[in-house]
Amino acid sequence: MTGREIREKYLKFFEERGHQILPSASLIPHNDPSILWTAAGMVPFKPFFTGQAVSEYKRVTTCQKCIRTPDIEVVGRTARHHTFFEMLGNFSFGDYFKEKAIPWAWEFVTEHLGLPKEKLWITIYLDDDEAFEIWHKVVGVPAERIVRMGKDTNFWEIGVGPCGPCSEIYVDLGEARGCGSPDCRVGCDCDRFLEIWNLVFIQFFRDEEGNYSPLKNKGIDTGMGLERVASVLQNVASNFDTDLFREIMDYTADLAGQKYGQNENIDLALKVIADHCRAVTFAVGDGALPGNEGRGYVIRRLLRRAVRFGRVLGVKEPFLYKVSQAVIQQMQTAYPELKQKAEHILRVISTEEERFLETLAAGSDILSALISEAKAAGASEISGDDAFKLYDTFGFPLELTQEIAGEQGLGVDVDGFAAAMEEQRKRARSARQETEYLSEKGVMYKALREELGENRFMGYGTLTTDSNVLALLKDGLQEISAEAGEEVEIILDVTPCYAESGGQVADIAVLRGKDVEVEITSVSRPVEGLIVHRGKVLSGVLKRHDAVKVEVAKVRRQDIARNHSATHLLHKALKEVLGEHVNQAGSLVEPDRLRFDFTHYAAVTPEELARIEALVNEAVLANLPIEVFETSLAKAKEMGAAALFGEKYGKQVRVVKMGEFSMELCGGTHLTSTAEVGLFKIVNETSVGAGLRRIEAVTGLGVLRHLAAKEAQLQEVAAVIKSPIHELVRRAEGLVQHNKALEQEIENLRNKLAKSEVQEILGQVQQIKGVPVLAAVVAAPDMDNLRGMVDMLRDKLGSGVILLGSAAGEKVNLVAAVTKDLLSRGLHAGNLVKEIAKVVGGGGGGRPDMAQAGGKEPAKLQEAITKVASVVEAQIK
Repeated sequence: MTGREIREKYLKFFEERGHQILPSASLIPHNDPSILWTAAGMVPFKPFFTGQAVSEYKRVTTCQKCIRTPDIEVVGRTARHHTFFEMLGNFSFGDYFKEKAIPWAWEFVTEHLGLPKEKLWITIYLDDDEAFEIWHKVVGVPAERIVRMGKDTNFWEIGVGPCGPCSEIYVDLGEARGCGSPDCRVGCDCDRFLEIWNLVFIQFFRDEEGNYSPLKNKGIDTGMGLERVASVLQNVASNFDTDLFREIMDYTADLAGQKYGQNENIDLALKVIADHCRAVTFAVGDGALPGNEGRGYVIRRLLRRAVRFGRVLGVKEPFLYKVSQAVIQQMQTAYPELKQKAEHILRVISTEEERFLETLAAGSDILSALISEAKAAGASEISGDDAFKLYDTFGFPLELTQEIAGEQGLGVDVDGFAAAMEEQRKRARSARQETEYLSEKGVMYKALREELGENRFMGYGTLTTDSNVLALLKDGLQEISAEAGEEVEIILDVTPCYAESGGQVADIAVLRGKDVEVEITSVSRPVEGLIVHRGKVLSGVLKRHDAVKVEVAKVRRQDIARNHSATHLLHKALKEVLGEHVNQAGSLVEPDRLRFDFTHYAAVTPEELARIEALVNEAVLANLPIEVFETSLAKAKEMGAAALFGEKYGKQVRVVKMGEFSMELCGGTHLTSTAEVGLFKIVNETSVGAGLRRIEAVTGLGVLRHLAAKEAQLQEVAAVIKSPIHELVRRAEGLVQHNKALEQEIENLRNKLAKSEVQEILGQVQQIKGVPVLAAVVAAPDMDNLRGMVDMLRDKLGSGVILLGSAAGEKVNLVAAVTKDLLSRGLHAGNLVKEIAKVVGGGGGGRPDMAQAGGKEPAKLQEAITKVASVVEAQIK
């Protein structure tokens, strides 16, 4: 049975039992900053298990794409470790429980997958007698094949929140796959007993003190690893030998002119490349981009590791984007977003791959310098720290460093490398955050919502409501009243205030009641169905159950709506001008500006920016009607409405349509006509990461303020250079030309002075053990001039050692050179300048023939120059 057939069979099985098939959620968790990746099938449904949100469906089934990265280094070395994998799951939110989940699991694995019943073993939690009864009496599993296990393996919980016991299904793969121990049984670390499915019974709530209380609405959360099941059904020894990997591995092998199954190192490289390329392809498709931190760093590390293993195959040109094409080809039926994003995915991967190959070249230069330094110092090996820096900074595998160093007769401190690697792992482990289902504060808000009921947002149609105060909170505790000067959280039955979400900032408002006035400064939605207002009581006393009137700041709301509507026009214009690969990657909508992040591979040119700005303003001046309506998600997609990638939408969605120009799903507040935007002006375009750009813009009165500021700047410049505004360009060009002429004249004078000084200091050459040595303090304004003087002196000397120093303000510059004929005598410019720099409170280094350094104590420069002779004498062999 192929991986595709297993996937389809599983989803169909649960669909026939009343489950809604949902597409896989994005690998980038939506609205969950506590985790980097979607690492399990239940992650997208966390709010439903916690009660933070209510699912439209009681029963759901998915095939969820997942990424886990704690064991990157062992991928390919074991049969089961992966960074990217697919998790089949069925979920119940307060509907069925163990009585259905257990028999269905048994039916599927025995009747639909055809696994022999006598090969299956079951684990349950120690005291879960209910599960035992169902497995034994209802399903018919012999009692001796049901194993009770402890909390560490068979009880699921993470911090505060819903939790419960687990039950797992294991397959006995036979004695030949075992460890040979007479004690080998379920739970052994060997490969004989393979867990394929875990059923989690969400039935308790764990509080901060560690107490467990039964949940009113119990849940089911199951996970079956597709790759593992495929390995059993295809009767292969490892997940990598299934069709899910072999197609990609065979493609890579053909690309490299290699064969799988003939060489251990080649096999390892093919496995790592297949695994990492799957992860990178899917992650980039979901909006992740290579970077230096967070998930961007994970992508960069996986991609670079795959490229490095390409060298094991003998591939030194960019190739990973081709492997990615094979991944897309294989997986696009199950995950159609891969095909839609193919151009973007391949562009990102090929760009990053080319950059890394350049980095590898730079690393080779660094390693050459380290080898020269080690030889000059009489060392027999490259230090572990240096080898690790090459690995961590430039992506050099230890094996490559050992190979290159070995060619030069040097070893590598492998133990030191391992120690540095372990230190990094410790730092990574300590930095890894524990993921909680729901924070303590979230639990409190959820309880409030259950107590008070959901409150309603009325602000799409009105900026004023008559409301009732349902609750007041101070420091997380409910209060009866709040007096003037106190800050308080307020929960109303209805509100016109927009809670911050989707990049749009919250409204501010005034709440007035009998003899009381409150300034609302922020509005949030901590759990679905509950809007919380934070404010300060300005006068009087606000009491629970007060009848109040709430008024949103109208002008500010209108300014926000201008900027929000403008982001929709901008998004469409970007696609028109730059291409369909452009997608929104984040936004900020405030009253005085908008910020829009989007995927693109290069800086947007001034000409492109002008076209984008013109397109938006054309749409503004066209006075297009802005229609807002609700419809089904399927209907919205059929109409061509753009959705924010990775966003989770319910059955009913809100569509914002601007004439025939733009149509997007959006929950924000908008204008009624594009003409109300007034004007649109881009004020900045920058990079915010690899393949990620940012545009900042203003609208309406913000444009007038921007233009007024620019005009004031022009007036100021005109006054400074004494020119009318209409002649500024001509006058500025004249000044630039005049300035260039003066700079050239100064440079010519400097060169004459330098030549003169060079002739003068040549008389200071001294002989040390037959080596001409010249050390002097000179007048050079910067490092470039100092290097120029050293070059001239080296040409004049022909053979010798030179070290020049100059003081520039509070800084000291040092440059050293050793002519190539003297390198064999142990002389090393990098080591020389590093030693001399210590005298002036600095540091530096470089190649054996040329190096530079800096310092911060100009008063000690002469002392440093005096020391040159003794350092050179010590170096000479």
